[in-house]
Amino acid sequence: MKSRLTALVAPMVLMLVCGTAFSSGAPWFRWKNKVNKTIMCAKTTPGDVWVVMDGPYMESRCKKPGNPQ
Repeated sequence: MKSRLTALVAPMVLMLVCGTAFSSGAPWFRWKNKVNKTIMCAKTTPGDVWVVMDGPYMESRCKKPGNPQ
């Protein structure tokens, strides 16, 4: 029974590891607050009052334009 479980779990773990090895990072965007006009850099929307100002960027400082590979 134990070897049967190992035979099922081992390929699943291997597929997960291989899948994450080839994944790329998410792009960063500059967001602007509609209420107080503050600007921030984030990968996902910070909330409802934020709109995308520009992007995508490669890193968290929003200085290097491009899409991460």
